[in-house]
Amino acid sequence: MDKNTITGFILIAAVLIGFSWWQQPSAEEKEAMRVQDSLNMVAQKQAEEKQKAAAKANEEKLQKAAEEAKEDTTALFHSAMKGTAQQVVLKNDKVEITLNTKGGTVEKAVVKDFKDRNGNKDVTLFDQKHHQLKFMMAGKTSNIISSDLFFTPSETTDSTVTMTAMAGEGQKLVMNYRLGKDYLMHMSLHVEGMSGLFAPNYRTMDVEWDEMCHQQEKGFSFENQRSALTYHFTDGGTDYLNEMKEKRDEPVDEPIDWVAFKNQYFSAVMIARENFEANALMTSVPQEKETQILKQYGAKMKTAFDPTGQRASEFEFYYGPNDFRLLQDIEEQSTFGKDLQLERLVYLGWPLIRIINRWFTLYVFDWLTKLGLNMGIVLILITMLLKFITFPLVKKSYMSSAKMRVLKPKLDEATKQYDKPEDQMQKQQAMMSMYAKYGVSPLSGCLPALIQMPIWIAMFNYVPNAIQLRGESFLWMDDLSTYDPILEWGKDIWLIGDHLSLTCILFCVANVLYSVMTMRQQKDQMVGQQAEQMKMMQWMMFLMPVMFFFIFNEYSSGLNFYYFISLFFSAAIMWILRKTTNDEKLLAILENKYKENQKNPKKASGMAARIEAMQKQVEEMKKQRLSEQNK
Repeated sequence: MDKNTITGFILIAAVLIGFSWWQQPSAEEKEAMRVQDSLNMVAQKQAEEKQKAAAKANEEKLQKAAEEAKEDTTALFHSAMKGTAQQVVLKNDKVEITLNTKGGTVEKAVVKDFKDRNGNKDVTLFDQKHHQLKFMMAGKTSNIISSDLFFTPSETTDSTVTMTAMAGEGQKLVMNYRLGKDYLMHMSLHVEGMSGLFAPNYRTMDVEWDEMCHQQEKGFSFENQRSALTYHFTDGGTDYLNEMKEKRDEPVDEPIDWVAFKNQYFSAVMIARENFEANALMTSVPQEKETQILKQYGAKMKTAFDPTGQRASEFEFYYGPNDFRLLQDIEEQSTFGKDLQLERLVYLGWPLIRIINRWFTLYVFDWLTKLGLNMGIVLILITMLLKFITFPLVKKSYMSSAKMRVLKPKLDEATKQYDKPEDQMQKQQAMMSMYAKYGVSPLSGCLPALIQMPIWIAMFNYVPNAIQLRGESFLWMDDLSTYDPILEWGKDIWLIGDHLSLTCILFCVANVLYSVMTMRQQKDQMVGQQAEQMKMMQWMMFLMPVMFFFIFNEYSSGLNFYYFISLFFSAAIMWILRKTTNDEKLLAILENKYKENQKNPKKASGMAARIEAMQKQVEEMKKQRLSEQNK
């Protein structure tokens, strides 16, 4: 540091110190500021107290309104407001549903023969602590809220029950339940002798459904990303609330047929015969990992209600697995005659990707599954089948790259005079001209990536949602639907989580090795500046597997295993093609092609024509600049 620099720093420091001292407030100003701060603190405290008082008053108002509503219900259903809560169980070979006489609705749903993450033989979707469904009807002078009433069960069997709440002489609220052979339960609600209690134009009732969605799988984050409140529009199509964002009372502008509280592999679905009206309010609030609750779900809806009791309000409930084929069968069991599209609960990807999964992956998966094969073998066979289908295009692409490789010495010789940066356009034109003469298309070398990308994305969407993989073991993997840890430490680390997944490590290592192989192959065909650019791109090729590790460490071992096997077969195909390609014979074929093209010259087309046109434009611009400079 020289003398002038030191002097400059000293002067700057002196100016700053002097300015700070000059800006210091006087004693009177300091006292005024202290008084003002005190006044501000008092005003802030008063505002906080006023806000608390307003919140308390609002809470008391809401509580009073709730008590008044309860008093209204009590006045009408005075005999049904007291009683003892009892449980009524409806069951078959697939599901066990528990209803409570307090409220008359479902309080617990158990899906049989699917082990939960703790090893129990059945999966409990929800229990009485984390689930509530209530129906509300507004009368002229009294409100009816089903959750406040005690119902009397009758006509009880393993599959049917009638719940009745008595309001008075000849007045009652009735709910009829009928469980089907699988996972679908029909329910109807109607009133008797109460038509005079409602306004003449009253035709709707409110439905409120709330659930704390239980964690069912080992990987909390992975399951949470695939659990979403989903609904189906009456006019067709489904939508859902963002899986990872908090949404409270989100309005749905169109009428809907059903709403589903969806886990990764199981769903609770409520379907209305007469639809749920527009402007239903949906809630989805992600929860913390420690709670073992994925989300707080909520739905506030309106649907048709006949106060005369002549027409019942009908609903169907599905409590079961998200199995594409099963959901299609369940829709056929529905008595509502609607195109419900329940299979949309199995997410298959964006429209193009969905087509691949819907009309290819599903059928292949079904066919292989029916053979009784292990799911790990099924993933290997699917990979082999996909490689077999895409092999002709991959081979064609490889041969294009091989042609560029054997032509590289000739290209180097033909373009060595274009070494200056300003000559790159001429160099590209010379290269494209030679490629055209030898009948080589340099763009076809990108084809393998273009072929594989939609398939990789399709499997990325399909495998995590295939319930057939749940609980299936293969080699060291205990469950193909979740991660396979080789090391766990019980506390989340940013970007990594609480474990290391073996299949994720294998996939990332295989990705590095495959990148090295492809880069070497591409390096053999690069000319001049292209080779230099390739060196600059290498670090990005190695960075991708690192990024994949942080993304896929939480993902299912089945998906990571598929990607690992896919890369293995891709590398094997490239190695075999390389070993079976005779460069001398290939060069001889190209020389013959070159001679044929010389005898029958063709006008340049495609990329070569565009580059030639650009070159002509550049040359014209150069001539114009030179003429202007000469003037």
